[in-house]
Amino acid sequence: MIIIKGLEAFGDYCTLMWRSISVPEKWKEFFRRYLNEISKLGIDSIPLILIVSLFIGCLCTILIKLNMESPLLPRYTVGFSTREIILLEFSSSILCLILSGKIGSNIASEIGTMRVTEQIDALDIMGVNSANYLIMPKVLGLVTIMPFLVIITMATALFGGWAVCFTGILDPDTFIYGIQTDFV
Repeated sequence: MIIIKGLEAFGDYCTLMWRSISVPEKWKEFFRRYLNEISKLGIDSIPLILIVSLFIGCLCTILIKLNMESPLLPRYTVGFSTREIILLEFSSSILCLILSGKIGSNIASEIGTMRVTEQIDALDIMGVNSANYLIMPKVLGLVTIMPFLVIITMATALFGGWAVCFTGILDPDTFIYGIQTDFV
């Protein structure tokens, strides 16, 4: 019984995905919704991303400086390690964690409200492909804006690491030299 219900749910999911990737009927309306989703899901997330990534950069620099106190390591290792950690791991991982919470709750509340007020049923009755109308602009909007958000996160985190150097834990020029070391 559990297997049958699981297969039915998987089939419903596959049907929904197939309906959502179909060609839009009205390209002008689709493009308007696409730009709206880029603005709502991506651009409106920038203040939150800036604050969190700034503090992530500060924290990385402080923790690396405190944990790499060794006379065998050059002082620019703090900047180098901060750059490697932020560019390779933290920027994309933290960004996705932040956006999954913010955007996930945003989309869930929007679609939940539309389901309660029967707007999705009204779209189906009018002959509009509701899956394509609601899902595809959101997915394409996020795919479009996500690389720019990652770049903003990287730059802000590195700026946060540089800014914390002015507290006296490290010379800012040494930090910049470390960031530029072996950058290919």
